[in-house]
Amino acid sequence: MIIENRKFVNKRLLRINSLIRDELSNILLREVEFPESVLATITRVEVSDDLFNVNVYISVIPDNKRERVFEILNKLVYFIQQKLNKRLRVRPIPKIFFKKEKLTAGAARVEELLEEAKKSD
Repeated sequence: MIIENRKFVNKRLLRINSLIRDELSNILLREVEFPESVLATITRVEVSDDLFNVNVYISVIPDNKRERVFEILNKLVYFIQQKLNKRLRVRPIPKIFFKKEKLTAGAARVEELLEEAKKSD
């Protein structure tokens, strides 16, 4: 019985992660203005087991605009949270925490090094 409950909880968390990712993607696309020629992408969403918090991992291209994008997101987090609250039918509604995606940052650094190597050849 406990195993079945865990499966249900895990499936529910996966559905909620997906729902939050989709809704936040739409909110960021339509409601938030980023600097020109900046691509901010939600790479993953992780809701806590108690549904009180959600970590939203953001990848930013170009990498040198990352700090500016996170300044904007953190400044607008309350506004974004309100928009999400209106769209979700989940209780409790998790509190949003934006996190820098470190996995793609490493890939961006590798690309920079490859570009530098091409230029020096």
